[in-house]
Amino acid sequence: MNHESVTNAAGWVEENWSAWLAVGLRILLIVVIAAVLRTVIRRSLSRLIERMNRSAQAVEGTALGGLLVNAERRRQRSEAIGSVLRSVASFVILATAALMILGALKINLAPLLASAGVAGVALGFGARNLVTDFLSGVFMIMEDQYGVGDTIDVGVATGEVIEVGLRVTKLRGDEGEIWYVRNGEVKRVGNHSQGWATAAVDVQVRSDEDLDEIRRVLTEVSETMSKDEPWNEQLWGPIEVLGLESVLLDATTVRIAAKTMPGKALGVERELRWRVKRAFDAAGIRIVGGPAPAGEEAPAADPAAQMAAPSAYASPTSPQSVATNPIGPQPGQGPSLTK
Repeated sequence: MNHESVTNAAGWVEENWSAWLAVGLRILLIVVIAAVLRTVIRRSLSRLIERMNRSAQAVEGTALGGLLVNAERRRQRSEAIGSVLRSVASFVILATAALMILGALKINLAPLLASAGVAGVALGFGARNLVTDFLSGVFMIMEDQYGVGDTIDVGVATGEVIEVGLRVTKLRGDEGEIWYVRNGEVKRVGNHSQGWATAAVDVQVRSDEDLDEIRRVLTEVSETMSKDEPWNEQLWGPIEVLGLESVLLDATTVRIAAKTMPGKALGVERELRWRVKRAFDAAGIRIVGGPAPAGEEAPAADPAAQMAAPSAYASPTSPQSVATNPIGPQPGQGPSLTK
């Protein structure tokens, strides 16, 4: 019985060894092709990312790079994009290879695919916030909405971007705090570091000052500051005297403004206020609320304003005086006598 079973098994193996060999070679070929393809694609993506980083570092050393290129931002953005592309490529290649191997083993894939579809839907509902954060991060990075070093306002927080991830973005606030903002919660983004910024200064002077003299002084200050370093690099346009912003009975507001590099508007405004104040003091133009310029006497005080108001008790006809010192004889007193 044992000898017969062994003989039958040997005969069955001898009859089917060619089919097994064909299946095994087919599976081996699928695995080899998938491994080689995955390695080639991942290395190609890595080399592309390294080339992008090297180009960013090369440009950063120039004057143009100092203005427009942030190496850390480029590096993180390229690394994030490369990580996403590598993960997607690996998933597609390995999933396709697994399905082809199962097909080579003559396994019915319809129930497996149906189960995988149901499991994917359940996982999507259970981890919808995670999926939303991930997809939002992918599109944010691909569209370059913001990057490391940018000052942004995302509604829930405002600050400087210190790290960009596929799920979370880290911001450093004005007081040094770090905000962890999920990418899926960002509904709108205000980027203060892209394009250009506007430095605007309002100068409030007395309404009786000479407007032509004010314009001349402001124009002189603007031209001087536009030529001085480092302001000539931070200013992307001339400082313009826009004109009157408001006119009141006792004050007039003049506005000056200029386009600056992103993130440099605050420093330009402070320097501009400093120069305008010194120029106005030298020209004798009084800023509202400021001290009188040198050589100008303060108006004399009204002597009547320094005198105390007469007391109501001092008047003999006032009700208070009558109540305190009634006129006429008082009870218990005799009539007054006059000589």
